[in-house]
Amino acid sequence: MINALTLYELNNMVAEVISSVMPDEYWVEAEISEMRVVNGHCYMELVQKAEDTKTPVARASAKCWRTHWALVKAAFGRVTGRELNTGMKVMMRVHADFHEAYGFSWIVTDINPEYTLGDMARRRREIIARLKEEGVLELQKELVLPLFTQRVAVVSSDNAAGYDDFCNQLHDNGKGLAFTVRLFPAVMQGEATERSVIAALNEIYSRADEFDVVVIIRGGGATSDLSGFDTLSLAENVANFPLPVIVGIGHNRDESVLDMVANQSVKTPTAAAAFLVDRLAAVAAQVDSAAAFVAKYAADMMERENSRIKYLSTVLPSLYATVRNRETSELTQLRDRLYVAVRQTAADERARLGTMPLRLAGAARQSITAGRHRLEMLGQRTVAVDPQRMLSRGYSITLHDGKAVTDASALTDGGILETVLAQGRVVSKIERISKKRR
Repeated sequence: MINALTLYELNNMVAEVISSVMPDEYWVEAEISEMRVVNGHCYMELVQKAEDTKTPVARASAKCWRTHWALVKAAFGRVTGRELNTGMKVMMRVHADFHEAYGFSWIVTDINPEYTLGDMARRRREIIARLKEEGVLELQKELVLPLFTQRVAVVSSDNAAGYDDFCNQLHDNGKGLAFTVRLFPAVMQGEATERSVIAALNEIYSRADEFDVVVIIRGGGATSDLSGFDTLSLAENVANFPLPVIVGIGHNRDESVLDMVANQSVKTPTAAAAFLVDRLAAVAAQVDSAAAFVAKYAADMMERENSRIKYLSTVLPSLYATVRNRETSELTQLRDRLYVAVRQTAADERARLGTMPLRLAGAARQSITAGRHRLEMLGQRTVAVDPQRMLSRGYSITLHDGKAVTDASALTDGGILETVLAQGRVVSKIERISKKRR
């Protein structure tokens, strides 16, 4: 017969072995993968991940009883400025506990906040180094806020008091400055922060021409959880965003990576609103100053011109008299010169007309002599080409249809030819025509 132990007896044996073999407390490094608080007790799942693959290589459950949890939580928040949350790497002081009914777990009695601070600082340094390597850490600082920054896109939780504070501060500015605000809701705490804020930024990017500035805000104080704003992906999105980004995520002591890459970083949502109001008020003051300067400049110019007009009204009569006398004298001189010139021209033309008959008579005689000589030459040439004279020398002219024949190929059989002689005419009929040309 086999003697079997009950489960309770077996677990009790394990508990005695663990308590005897591991009676001390140990400091252990781990990452919190899950955490919940029930009735003042904190229940955690711890994990260790491989450095290269980030896959879990060890897991364990841990509990922090209410008597320790209130003190541990307060001390951690006071030192780090953050609440314990999933995804954090922590150093815990634990002792082993095996309960007959609930099994094994590590009992947490303390957490070293300095270790978590160091780990967060290390992660932040790695992200900043990566941003510098990519050359985007200072990109937002190079963007210039528009002079009239009034169209504001806000990334915040839609039911957050910080968003209401921001809107109230912006609209009730006491200076009559107008702003338009459009909310793009996002989760602002916990593991979903990064993904949700990036989704909101993407929506704003698709409508970027409708806004002048992006404001990322959330309420909170020294115990705010900023882990969602210390991520590489969110920092890269903000750094490369085409509009200036103002960050006011409600913290008093820590500076997140998002603060470092933003165009402007302020402590609270109301501070972000005050920054926009003060900047627009400064621009409005500059506009008012410029308007006052222009008005004064115009008034001064009008005063100078009025003085100049008054001065001209006193000196113009004397100037007019002087100019009139000078112009009258010049006109008189011009009239006298013109009179003399006209008389001289008339005398010259009269003398030229007096010699004109003699010149015309000589020119007429010369033209008549030249014309007579030309007519004589033409007469001689006409006599030389007279057909009758050619006929008297023995030549004849053969006509066909009243026209002189110069080409035998143009004649046909049966045609009538008329031959003109010096004395009389001869008519003949064509009977044979040779087609051969000589």
